[in-house]
Amino acid sequence: MKRINNSVFALSLFMGIAAINAQEKKQLTLDEAVQLGIQNSKNLKIDAAKIEEATADLLEAKNRQLPELKVSGSYMYLPIKPNLDLKIGGGSGAAGSSPDVHQVAYGTVNLSVPIYSGGRIKYGIQSAKYLVEASKLSTENDKIAIAYNVAQAYNNLFKANQSIKVLEENLTASQKRDETFLKLENNGVIARNDRLKANLQTSNIELQLLEAKNNYNIANINMDLLLGIPETTEIDVDQNYIDEGSEVKAVDYYVNEARENRKDLQALAQQRKAAELGSKSAKAENLPSIAFTGGYVAADVPKVLTVYNAVNVGIGISYNLSNIWKENSSLRQSQAREKQLAATDELLNDNIKLDVNREYQNTDYSKKRISVYEKAAEQANENYRITKNKYDNGLATMTELLDADAAQIAANVGVINAKADAALAYRKLLQTTGTLTFK
Repeated sequence: MKRINNSVFALSLFMGIAAINAQEKKQLTLDEAVQLGIQNSKNLKIDAAKIEEATADLLEAKNRQLPELKVSGSYMYLPIKPNLDLKIGGGSGAAGSSPDVHQVAYGTVNLSVPIYSGGRIKYGIQSAKYLVEASKLSTENDKIAIAYNVAQAYNNLFKANQSIKVLEENLTASQKRDETFLKLENNGVIARNDRLKANLQTSNIELQLLEAKNNYNIANINMDLLLGIPETTEIDVDQNYIDEGSEVKAVDYYVNEARENRKDLQALAQQRKAAELGSKSAKAENLPSIAFTGGYVAADVPKVLTVYNAVNVGIGISYNLSNIWKENSSLRQSQAREKQLAATDELLNDNIKLDVNREYQNTDYSKKRISVYEKAAEQANENYRITKNKYDNGLATMTELLDADAAQIAANVGVINAKADAALAYRKLLQTTGTLTFK
C-alpha cells in the first residue's frame, strides 16, 4: 500500500510539473505584440495574394505591347486519293493524270507587332499600375486596423490582470480581517452576525476574483490567437503603454491628418484614376487597330507542290464595323463605375470627419474620466480609513465598514481601467487619422 501511495504521489507531482511547463509565459510590450500580430495575420496573407494578383494583371497589360510570334505546323495523311486540278500557266491538268498524293505537310510562322490600338494598351498598363498601388494601400490600411485590434486585446488583458491584482490584495486583507473578527467573536467582543457579514464580504471578493480570472483567461486566449502563437501561452503585459497620449491637439489637426494619411482614401483615389482610364480605353474600342505583320510559309505535297522561303511582310488594319450600330456598353459600364467611386469618395470623406470627431471626443472624455476616478479613489480610501477608525472605536457598524471596503475596491479598479481606456482611446484616434504607427 505504501508503494502504491508513493507511486500516486510521484505521478501527481510529475503531472503538476508538466502542466506548469505546458503553460509557457511570454513577456511582450505593446509594440512587440503589434508587430507579432501583423507578422502572423491571416488577413494580411490574403492581402499579399491580392497584390500578387494585381501585379500579374499589370504584367498581362504590359505583355500586350510586345510582339506576337506564332508557329504552327501540320502533317496530314490522305487515305483516299484526292482529285487534283492544277492550273499552272493558264492551263488545267486532266483529272485522270493527277499524281498519287497520300500526305501533305505545311508550316507557318506569323509575326504581329502592334503599332496603334487607339491607346487601349497604354491605358490598360496605367490602369493596372493604379490598381496595384490601390492594393498596396489597402494592405497598409489593414495593417493599421490590425495594430489597433491587437492594442485593444492587449488593453483588455492588462485590465483583467490589474483587476486580479487589486482583488487579490483586497482578498488577503479581507481574510486577515476575518481571522481578527473570529478571535473577537470568540472573546465575546463582537456578535456572530457581524463576523458572518465580514465572511460574506470575503466570499463576494472571492467571486469577483474568480470572474476576473475567467475574463483574464479568455482575454489571454484571444490575444494568443491574434498573435498567431500557441493558445497555451500566458502573456505578461507591460503597463508603460498607458502613459501614451498625454498631449491631444485640436480636432482640426486630426481631421487634416486623416485627409492626408488615410490609406483607404488614398486607395480609393487610385481606383478612381484606374476607372477614368478604363473609360478612355472603352472609347478607344471605336478606333481601328494597326499592326506590322510578317510571316513565313513552307509546304510540301509530294509529287505536286513544294514551297520554301515564302516570306511576307505588311501592315494589318483591324476595325469592327459593328461598332457603327452597336452602343458601347463597356464605356457605359466604366462611366457608371466612375460615378460609383466618386460617390464612395464623398461618403468616405464624410465618415472620416465623423470618425475623427467621435474618437476625439472619446479621447477627451477618457482623459477627464481619469481625474474623476482618481479623486473618487482618494475619497474612497480616506472614507475607508475613517470608517475603520470609527468601527475600531465602536462608532460605525459592520455594514458601514464593509460598504466602505467595497467602495474602495471599485474605486481603485476604476482608476486603472480609466487609464488603460484613455490610452486605447488615443490609439483609436490615431487609427482614424491613419497615423497609428507600428514598428
